[in-house]
Amino acid sequence: MSGLCRVLRVGARAGLRLQSHSAASSKAKAGQEGHGYNFELNDQQKEFQATARKFAREEIIPAAPHYDKTGEYPVPLIRRAWELGLMNTHIPETCGGLGLKIFDTCLITEEIAYGCTGLQTAVEANSLGQMPVIIAGNEQQQKKYLGRMTEEPLICAYCVTEPSAGSDVASIRTRAEKKGDEYILNGQKMWITNGRKANWYFVLARSEGDPGVPASRAFTGFIVEADTPGIQIGRKEINMGQRCSDTRGITFEDVRVPKENVLIGEGVGFKIAMGAFDKTRPPVAAGAVGLAQRALDEATKYALERKTFGKFLAEHQVVSFMLAEMAMKVELARMAYQRAAWEVDQGRRNTYYASIAKAFAGDIANQVATDAVQIFGGNGFNSEYPVEKLMRDAKIFQIYEGTAQIQRVIIAREHIGKYKQ
Repeated sequence: MSGLCRVLRVGARAGLRLQSHSAASSKAKAGQEGHGYNFELNDQQKEFQATARKFAREEIIPAAPHYDKTGEYPVPLIRRAWELGLMNTHIPETCGGLGLKIFDTCLITEEIAYGCTGLQTAVEANSLGQMPVIIAGNEQQQKKYLGRMTEEPLICAYCVTEPSAGSDVASIRTRAEKKGDEYILNGQKMWITNGRKANWYFVLARSEGDPGVPASRAFTGFIVEADTPGIQIGRKEINMGQRCSDTRGITFEDVRVPKENVLIGEGVGFKIAMGAFDKTRPPVAAGAVGLAQRALDEATKYALERKTFGKFLAEHQVVSFMLAEMAMKVELARMAYQRAAWEVDQGRRNTYYASIAKAFAGDIANQVATDAVQIFGGNGFNSEYPVEKLMRDAKIFQIYEGTAQIQRVIIAREHIGKYKQ
């Protein structure tokens, strides 16, 4: 059966590649004919969206409560997502991947998040771990570490956050000391998604001993094999939401990394790590939108079934207005992540739009999930109904990959900077 799945997956990927080239040709032709801004998805995008939507509705949603209660890592769902071609979508075709644009990936992410953001986080953290290698890895590094992920359902992780360095990345204490043809890593990372499941890690470490050297030159990015001696993996953290996601602390004690695993060179790790966010924050925002859309759908269905004072909840103006506000927020957040994704796909710096999308979508996911619980009333506070999980799962969107407050710092800097030029 595994052989059959592999054949089907390879066939599907080959077909999608052909569609991709066809879509690209159509897009180029459309551009020549003078067509501009539009909201129409192409055939390939519709197919990916439909595949992810079917997977979420038929396979993720029925299984999600079990993984939320047990905290188990959803291995069968991860494998299934890989078989369907819904994982590793950023990986270039030269490494066996689909080489999808960020916009296309966001469409997939929103649908998976609709089913369960715990699973979506595991998949998206995998993409985050890959992104430094995609944007900064040489051909040998890409083929070795990205190529293996298209051959079997492997996971990687992004190791940057530390116990005393979250938003303040420049405060990282993990050290990398060069000795001959190797670097020796010592330090502790925290809140690492896919920590135990990863086959390899992207690790950011301080390679400059002088504390006066700016962050832009003080750090180096490394690819580290997960089975390297000296790596100690901590216990699984029990979080408020997204409980099936594997989150752990990781300690590096005299971990030897060959110089061949340095990305670009010494001192450019900070730029690589931050550069990855411009490509990964739009999908995170898409995940928040997926959760918000699920909350809106659940609340609307409930409001059309539940009666109070002789009529359906949705017929009470106060509830209908709540649903209207929720719908407005979901639609606007979706447009925000799509703009951010489109910008970076055009080869433009999208930091401003990526932070707007991430901040706004994270906020509205929490607001919409909270309103959904309110519409459900007492039932919404109970674990037998779906919205309490959505409310718990939503909170992390205001924290990981840059807090809501850090996004506002970035937005303000970018906005004011335009007026200073």
